[in-house]
Amino acid sequence: MPDFPAGFRWGVSTSAYQIEGATTVDGRGPSIWDTFAREPGRIVDGSTGDEACDHYHRHAEDTALLAGLGVSAYRFSVAWPRVQPTGAGPAHAAGLDFYDRLVDGLLAAGVDPVATLFHWDLPQALEDAGGWLNRDTAARFAEYADLTAARLGDRVKLWITLNEPFIHMSLGHGIGTHAPGRMLLFDAFPVAHHQLLGHGLAVAALRARTASPVAIANNYSPVRQVGDTDADRAAAQAYDALHNRLFTDPLLGRGYPDAPGLDPAVIHDGDLDVLAAPIDVLGVNYYNPTGIRAPEEGSPLPFEMVPLDGYPRTAFDWPVAPDGLRELLLQLHDRYGDALPPIQVTESGCAYDDVPDAQGRVDDPERIAYLDGHVRAVHEAITAGVPVTGYFVWSLLDNWEWAEGFTKRFGLVHVDYPTQRRTPKSSYAWFRDLVRR
Repeated sequence: MPDFPAGFRWGVSTSAYQIEGATTVDGRGPSIWDTFAREPGRIVDGSTGDEACDHYHRHAEDTALLAGLGVSAYRFSVAWPRVQPTGAGPAHAAGLDFYDRLVDGLLAAGVDPVATLFHWDLPQALEDAGGWLNRDTAARFAEYADLTAARLGDRVKLWITLNEPFIHMSLGHGIGTHAPGRMLLFDAFPVAHHQLLGHGLAVAALRARTASPVAIANNYSPVRQVGDTDADRAAAQAYDALHNRLFTDPLLGRGYPDAPGLDPAVIHDGDLDVLAAPIDVLGVNYYNPTGIRAPEEGSPLPFEMVPLDGYPRTAFDWPVAPDGLRELLLQLHDRYGDALPPIQVTESGCAYDDVPDAQGRVDDPERIAYLDGHVRAVHEAITAGVPVTGYFVWSLLDNWEWAEGFTKRFGLVHVDYPTQRRTPKSSYAWFRDLVRR
């Protein structure tokens, strides 16, 4: 493995609803995922995140796993319904007490806390008032950021406002396969704008409370054009604008790109200045490239997504393409130049059907190969001049994987859900040794 720059941040990531459980404990309010998971047919295995990995009660055990892994940082998310059970009003002390305990435990273990404020678990009361379709939710998000930073801002080492706003818009509001289950297609643009407006307002709130750096974590997917017609090229450009530029161009002062569904009526005077509040780090979440070609006649979409051949596949049937991460990092560097802040890869990982053997060991050579390839891709990008300063594996633990329930395992640590027993996989040992080197 090649050498990385001194101070390079090695970490792992999780999110609140996927691991915490304890959804009715200590005054936590319901989120859109609590509601969505109870709707028949929404979750593949009919499960919910009510218990998940019980991290709420087992965080000390999980912190010990982090210490054993030797990572310098742990990216977790704060559950908005724990801090404000209805999404408004004063901070709920018992909810913030949990994150106090978690952050203090991380620091005692020598692990930097990296806190994400929104990883898709919007308080249900705000959804009932319109959710991210309602401009007021952006103001509520800034209020929540202020309350959280007032309690944790002296110890959190990096703040991330939003996680993957494109995915939350497209799956949650475009095609309805994620909470809250709306099917608006391109009428979901207000969700994009109000999330970004909330981000900008939250940046200002965080700056007033803490000197720690501030970031956003975007999901990116290099577009691989399938076909060579003008229509195929137009389709690839449209998808790239929607997935890769809609949530980045305005952050870096370029305004919105010409993307499908863009509705200027939603954008108020001064909004673009708020969106472009300087950030210290751009979080990059990468899983795979996307194949795009021109759609069939009569399609409601200006593109068609198609499988990419020639790659190994994960249990999610996603192509394993480390070259896509290198390509993406170079593309960001070329596209934004000096406007691009330092990058940290805030999610990179894969799902496989990991099963303990007769001795209870969990061997996952496919995940090791995946991570090895992607870490090398990051190093290639750094060598080419891209300012990448960190890499976080998704995920520390097997977890509740949104609409897939408990059927997909991403963790370096295997979780037996009936007993909550944690078993480090062979990839855990591999990553530990990488970090030590």
